[in-house]
Amino acid sequence: MTASPLVPVPLARGRRGAVVAPHHLATAAGLEVLAAGGSAVDAAIATNAALAVVMSNGCGVGGDAFWLIWDAATGAQVGLNGSGRSAAAADPAALRARGLTAIPYRGALSITVPGAVRSWGDAHARFGRLGRDGVLAPAIALARGGFPAWDGFIASVEAMAGVAEAGFLGHFRPHGRAWRPGEAVRLPALAATLERLATDGFGSFYEGEIADHQARALAAAGSALTSADFADHTSTWTEPIETSYRGVRVTTHRPNSSGVVALQLLNLLEQFEPPAGEPDARWVHLGIETSKLAMADRDAHLTDPEWHDIPLDRLLDKSYAVDLARRVEPDRASPAPAARVPRGGGTIYLATVDALGNAVSLIESNYSGFGSGVADPVTGVHYQNRGSYFSLDQDHPNVLAPRKRTLHTLLPGMLFRDGQPGPWVVAGSMGGDAQPQIHAQVVSGLVDARRDVRSAVSAPRWFVEPAEHFAPPVEVRIEPRFAPGVVDELKRLGHPVTEVGAWDSGLGHCHAIELVAGGPADPDGSLVAATDPRSMGLPAVR
Repeated sequence: MTASPLVPVPLARGRRGAVVAPHHLATAAGLEVLAAGGSAVDAAIATNAALAVVMSNGCGVGGDAFWLIWDAATGAQVGLNGSGRSAAAADPAALRARGLTAIPYRGALSITVPGAVRSWGDAHARFGRLGRDGVLAPAIALARGGFPAWDGFIASVEAMAGVAEAGFLGHFRPHGRAWRPGEAVRLPALAATLERLATDGFGSFYEGEIADHQARALAAAGSALTSADFADHTSTWTEPIETSYRGVRVTTHRPNSSGVVALQLLNLLEQFEPPAGEPDARWVHLGIETSKLAMADRDAHLTDPEWHDIPLDRLLDKSYAVDLARRVEPDRASPAPAARVPRGGGTIYLATVDALGNAVSLIESNYSGFGSGVADPVTGVHYQNRGSYFSLDQDHPNVLAPRKRTLHTLLPGMLFRDGQPGPWVVAGSMGGDAQPQIHAQVVSGLVDARRDVRSAVSAPRWFVEPAEHFAPPVEVRIEPRFAPGVVDELKRLGHPVTEVGAWDSGLGHCHAIELVAGGPADPDGSLVAATDPRSMGLPAVR
């Protein structure tokens, strides 16, 4: 199904590079770096840093990141885990003794060490071509000179007005009122921090004056994080995990990322015959039911693999998918076990390809909108609340422990097909628990329905989630653009269905770059880039 003519779907074609992201000022930043001779990694950092300014309600230097990087020179793909860890002093027993049964959703206890900036430094050291000053210059200009307040940013700031602490509000709501649409938003403290990173290195975020300021601000807010936790934090280079979906190889990041959930969901969907045309009620029903099964496995197993054995081989085994798919009832909605993690999300996804065919799939997040609601007014850093995913149940694999990474909803993706040595499509989506579900729908659209990337990212969507924190994931959110009768049939099957807006941002922002005929690495190749019409994004190409 193509998009309504009332909502034009952004698409661009080029040959020497491409950038996609959920805000047009960020894609412009990435393209500027590509035009200056930067690599795909340089452009990804520039885009992410710009998003940390103009879309700080979804990401920031106080958040986490997961990377997939395709290195055209070696013909190899690597992953980079840029997620942070809990404090060395984390003590779940002490929190239980205080009467807590779960980590608070916001506030100081929900904060883990921000991992994104360390990952920027590690990726840049290995794959960067431009200096840090050139890479960060667009973001610094946006933070220092200002960007126009936009509706989603304004609404997110106002949503935090009643829950955030004073330092946060002084940084993001300095006038004591809502931003006016188009009003210039300036973040001078963040600009100064980005300038220090450009001058002193990405590692200066974790050691020295910037880290000390952060540690003092976090201690004042009630966090157990110290300057030693910052100094000791490291990223991890990883090997991507993969599955095949009807002959197309799909790769993503391994745990503690939720990439395994998306791959498992594709394995489950592969057990059923796809519709001949557009998704019908049967296919949506199968997607909902298999998502419940995949999320139950996520809740049972996903955590930091350095702390707990995760049965990755079994979860991705095709025979396990066959057995699990037999539980799906074709004619009725099934119940689901209660979720063991909180609901919600707030994330950015971006992708870049450079003139040599190097590619980056990067997802970075605060978790819930602006995250914890805690900010350091000196450095301008606001912090994620990803630590709220930790459990206080001592028998749960994702139980809080010192210097442990929590499970993440984040997952970057790439698709490969026979006859093309490099990536075919670089794609991903924000959306919390919806991310694996959106990813599977987009992959199915590309493979089963043979959609182009523009149609795949703009097709009508659904996802299933809990109605509230720790409730069973049975509530279906669906756009009304499906064929007549689909929603009524889902209700007849017993699904609690809520119709949302036709282009609802709550159903994720998915962006994609297709490397046509091999992309820039091939003399006859080209690039097609598409951003989600549910976002503020515009694709940028050279």
